[in-house]
Amino acid sequence: MSRAPFQVLIIPYRMTESGVPEFAVTKRTDSGVWQFLSGGGEEGETPLQAARREAQEEGGIPGGAPLMALQSQASIPVEHFAVSKEWGTGTYVIPEYAFAVEVRQVVSLSSEHRGMAWLRYEEAVERLRWDSNRTALWELTQRLATDTRGKRGEGRR
Repeated sequence: MSRAPFQVLIIPYRMTESGVPEFAVTKRTDSGVWQFLSGGGEEGETPLQAARREAQEEGGIPGGAPLMALQSQASIPVEHFAVSKEWGTGTYVIPEYAFAVEVRQVVSLSSEHRGMAWLRYEEAVERLRWDSNRTALWELTQRLATDTRGKRGEGRR
């Protein structure tokens, strides 16, 4: 299957017993950069489908786990992707769609990652390399702080 011209970002999080969220930040094997789970869509996938697949492939998160679609979006220059030639010469940036998923643990990391840490917001912001990750994290923490019903809905992308 060929790579579609979009990227997904997945923020795994858990709530501590005291009600404070922690976020699973992963360290990439290839670059040593700390970021959330991410990956490219495949031809014919929606961003939501790609996020489910990437969460399972990269974090061992079950495919049926409810994902929360975030409003945060970023544009990533195509020069960061080896497959960018497949998208044609008129494609300069691709969108990155952000999602969150509540989990008890990240079950297993793929070979794309060489480490993971559960961090509170302040620690995660300091460690994350990419602005898009920090923006999506900020949005998620705002949503969690205002979520008085305790219900987190499935994304609609």
